[in-house]
Amino acid sequence: MTKKQVVMMAIEKRITWLRAADILGVTPRHMRRLKRGYEQNGCGVFRDHRGGSVRRKRIPVEVLERLCRLRREQYYDCSVQHFHEKVTEKHGISLSYTWTKHVLQAAGLAEKEAGRGKYRRRRERRPMVGMLIHMDASTHEWLPGLPADLVVTLDDADGRILYARFVEQEGTLSTMEALYHVLSRRGRFCELYTDRGSHFCHTSKAGEGPDEEQEGQVARALKMLGIRQILARSPEARGRSERAFGTIQGRLPQELRIAGVRDYEAANRYLEQEFVPDFNRRFTVKPAERASAFTPMVGIDLSLLLSAQHERIVRKDNTVTFEKLILQLEPSRDRMHFVRCPVVVHEFYNGTLGVSYQGRLLSRYN
Repeated sequence: MTKKQVVMMAIEKRITWLRAADILGVTPRHMRRLKRGYEQNGCGVFRDHRGGSVRRKRIPVEVLERLCRLRREQYYDCSVQHFHEKVTEKHGISLSYTWTKHVLQAAGLAEKEAGRGKYRRRRERRPMVGMLIHMDASTHEWLPGLPADLVVTLDDADGRILYARFVEQEGTLSTMEALYHVLSRRGRFCELYTDRGSHFCHTSKAGEGPDEEQEGQVARALKMLGIRQILARSPEARGRSERAFGTIQGRLPQELRIAGVRDYEAANRYLEQEFVPDFNRRFTVKPAERASAFTPMVGIDLSLLLSAQHERIVRKDNTVTFEKLILQLEPSRDRMHFVRCPVVVHEFYNGTLGVSYQGRLLSRYN
């Protein structure tokens, strides 16, 4: 333990100054000299000044005490980077990130990072937005005692979050809702990068790769849209998405706590209005090319396409059965009836149902 760490413990009032003198093996009189010198000259009192190099300017002890108090009482669960942003923007403490980190580590209020592993080559970002979209979900206790899934889509070129929403459980309908949001607001993109969850792909034999031919709901929708699906084979392969979720998990629970959010309905509003714009402002990068690979969606009914579809045959009383429900078809001006016609039952992401015939919606049910 260094002299600086012992003095910081005394300033934090975790130990007495007499106890600090015992730890350093100096007399109480010399400990008082060190305390007075630290208050006057900062960390310079612990260094040999014969080298002639420029030293840090003195930081008042009151500032250090306030910094440690904010960390201990209000921002105890924030990362050092997140904490530094809060104290500089909201509390007017003008300290560099590095100096803030050193102070917190010396006071025992932040842990030092572990050493990095072996060298890995980083995959270059796609040059234009709209070329590759990452989609993933994270199960986490975002609110105390209320675990949920956070579904996020982000662009590979600039790291911008395009969609984020809390759902009870990730699945086909939550994926359709995320795709609808991106396609309706941005346009069609080229590729979608996902994990190998059961709603994204089907694997016939355990331990082997996904089947060559995928017939799931998400795979069907992507094929009809002309979007190529890329299935990752390990979490490390989705490093950019994993790092983004690491940042989100290190910030969002704390932001929700500070904002006083107690339920996921309010959390979704906070995501859209506060967190996502702030995240994009801080962490997006400039893409290599200014052009966009997004193309407008014209003449396509996305609500029908981006739904879970189930084929059925209309019964003699113009009804369709679906999961113990009987759906009555309304009379149509185009046909007298739809008996024995092959129709499609649609599960929309908002929880409603619909029945279509030859691509035209006949009825919708809440």
